[in-house]
Amino acid sequence: MNGHKYVALDVDSANIVAGVHDCKGEQVMQAHIRTNSSDIRQFFKAVNGTVHVTFEEGTQAAWLYDVIRPLVAEVVVCNPRYNKLLQAGSKADKIDVAKLAKLLLLGELQPVYHGDQTMEGLKHLARAYQNLVADKTRVTNRLKAIFRGRAVGCRGSVVFNEEQQEEWLGKLDIEGLQTRGGYLYEELKCLVKLKEKARKAMCLEASRHPAFKLISSRVPGLGPIRTAQIIAIVGSPHRFRTKRQFWSYCGLAVVTRSSADYEWVEGRTRRRKKAVQTRGLNKNFNRPLKAIFKGAAVSAIQKDEFKQYHQRMIDKKIRPEMALLTTARKIAAITLAVWKKGETFDPKRLNQAGQSTDNQ
Repeated sequence: MNGHKYVALDVDSANIVAGVHDCKGEQVMQAHIRTNSSDIRQFFKAVNGTVHVTFEEGTQAAWLYDVIRPLVAEVVVCNPRYNKLLQAGSKADKIDVAKLAKLLLLGELQPVYHGDQTMEGLKHLARAYQNLVADKTRVTNRLKAIFRGRAVGCRGSVVFNEEQQEEWLGKLDIEGLQTRGGYLYEELKCLVKLKEKARKAMCLEASRHPAFKLISSRVPGLGPIRTAQIIAIVGSPHRFRTKRQFWSYCGLAVVTRSSADYEWVEGRTRRRKKAVQTRGLNKNFNRPLKAIFKGAAVSAIQKDEFKQYHQRMIDKKIRPEMALLTTARKIAAITLAVWKKGETFDPKRLNQAGQSTDNQ
């Protein structure tokens, strides 16, 4: 069993189906493994040669990656949305494993990034904070819906004032509805405290990373919270060779479409002179990261440097939403440069380069 081996895993909470294939794509072994670290390590120690492993992103993916990575030459956690071959024909664990192994051998899998284990703590704290923010928003929306449902005006945030809680509940004309509103007020009070606690824990953990002070102090629009979230989501800036790759990950890249690009002229091919058609922004992106940079753009245009940058685009008759998008792209590019190279933000450079992005 020497040489290169390609191992595909079909994982569930209790059992893993493993298929081992050689460099010709032929199966040399198949096994069932309990979903625990000791059995997994024992299995891979029995596989000789240079071992390449793949499995789909899922609930246990991060844990499984940490267990397997030290034991093999390569681990590819693949994006199941791109595995169209698995959706064709009959479906079973053994069939899926065989198809995954062949895709791994051909290099046709779309990998999902998994960083160092040292980042896992910050990732979980950032997710906890994000979930609590979402939960708080959900409760406030439900609370306002109660008052709107009884034709009680509740614009603004005054309805959430803890001191006026009894007064607002008194405006509801149904006793059961008042009780329901009281529960929501209690839930909101707990979530506010938990959100603040999660924020402090996330920022404290993020402050231990060298990039935290670098980004939060040098990039306009990015304070401690947004910086902590960016570090948790991105992990390493060296994943992205250029700012355009980073824009694509953030959902800020412009998608273009073209066809019949060449024509024959005097026995030679020549590229047609026609404008490239744009089709909006890329749809496969990290949604929290896009929200972070768009929020940073809204904050940054309130300050002198980016306020002037944004206003110049407005003066050029660029639509406000496109001007804000271009500002978000600029902040993302600055963040990547500061993080990768330790550069200092220079407001004068806002007048240089990037003019092509203003018109996209």
